Amino acid sequence: MATPLSMLATAINTALAQKRTPRMRSACSDAPSSPEKLTRYLLVPQARGDKSAYLALAGYTLDNFTTLLTDLRTQILNQDATALETTSYGQLYEIRAQLVGPSGRTLRVRTIWMTEYLSGATKFITLIPD
Repeated sequence: MATPLSMLATAINTALAQKRTPRMRSACSDAPSSPEKLTRYLLVPQARGDKSAYLALAGYTLDNFTTLLTDLRTQILNQDATALETTSYGQLYEIRAQLVGPSGRTLRVRTIWMTEYLSGATKFITLIPD
């Protein structure tokens, strides 16, 4: 019996074969799957590749990380995804979109997602200022 994730992977592959871009919403209804990606990486100042200062421009902080989690789900995942490279772990996708933060400011972002070959799960990888 096919699982919802395997059906999604099939739908993504079919869409790519037909040169359409899939929407990631159904693949990532619970993505990012863990808040640790936000609370230990995106919203924490980093010496290199810091994204927290950019996200702070729109009002995202560690204190309201759940708002960023919700906004990624509601504002980003309903956008078209573009297939990037294929790795030994899975297929990478990019979603470019605008993210309106709690302050009302709009940020242009690129988000990277991966559909893993082994599990069929689609996971949030990172957010990049665009």
